[in-house]
Amino acid sequence: MSRLSHVIAAGRPVGRLVERARALGGPVLGLAVGPAQVADELARTGVERVFWFETGPDTPVEAQALGLAELVANRPGHVWAGRTAGERVLLGAAAAALGAPVLTDTVDLAAPDGRLVARQAVLAGRVWQTVTFDRPVAILLEGGSAESDDSAGPPAPVEPMAAQPYALRQTDWRPTGRAPVDLKAARRVVAVGRGLKAESDLGLIEALARALGAELACSRPLAEGLGWLPKDRYVGVSGQQIAPQLYCAVGLSGQAQHLAGARAAEIIVAINSDQQAPIMSEADYILCGDLYQVVPALIKALP
Repeated sequence: MSRLSHVIAAGRPVGRLVERARALGGPVLGLAVGPAQVADELARTGVERVFWFETGPDTPVEAQALGLAELVANRPGHVWAGRTAGERVLLGAAAAALGAPVLTDTVDLAAPDGRLVARQAVLAGRVWQTVTFDRPVAILLEGGSAESDDSAGPPAPVEPMAAQPYALRQTDWRPTGRAPVDLKAARRVVAVGRGLKAESDLGLIEALARALGAELACSRPLAEGLGWLPKDRYVGVSGQQIAPQLYCAVGLSGQAQHLAGARAAEIIVAINSDQQAPIMSEADYILCGDLYQVVPALIKALP
């Protein structure tokens, strides 16, 4: 099987993905989607060549999914992408063109004999499985900057692609009012769940996060169901998967889908009135009581 890898870049750093793709031992090509800056940055990450799919200021990256998929189908190999909404669409299109499975929650990847060997989490992180693949796969992982610096050498050549994009146009742009957050980089995280009675009560949880020097996070229902917090702040199997030093779960039951995103924390603190909540069996420290009484007392006690 070919060791070739394609790494998709759509605006965020992907140097870490390039590093992991190169570790498999084969050539790595870059697929840049967006303005020229995206292609130029990708060319300095250590890829051998960059194929650039340009988008205009009002054109979402998803519009180039077909052209990108056709290129990958003509050059079969593994495809790597980050977790943004646009990158997931591009990766899905490439996977469909290859007839390839999409790997998520993968920790270890190797290709000792040309075949890909992946170790990944299943059953909401309760079980690890090792699978060997004889054909290309699509790999969904967190991007980010590379640990080593490949920018000192000459950049890879960039080849503009003439693919015709879908007729998609962005017609509106509305800020959420909250700055984007990188929960993976946070050493401390305070997450809140459905135990919070009203959106106006978020100030209480924000105060606890400030007192602890922590980032604010939530369960999926608060982000996708109620819209109280942005989607980049929810933790779970389909959201952020983090490993902070401290994870404080407030009014959060701790279902398996959520714990899959937080189980790797060094210390888990649970604040919950339900002694039978699943989070209680995972927590290192438990404060059993009404969050509206416990949280203010905890804030007052903190230095």
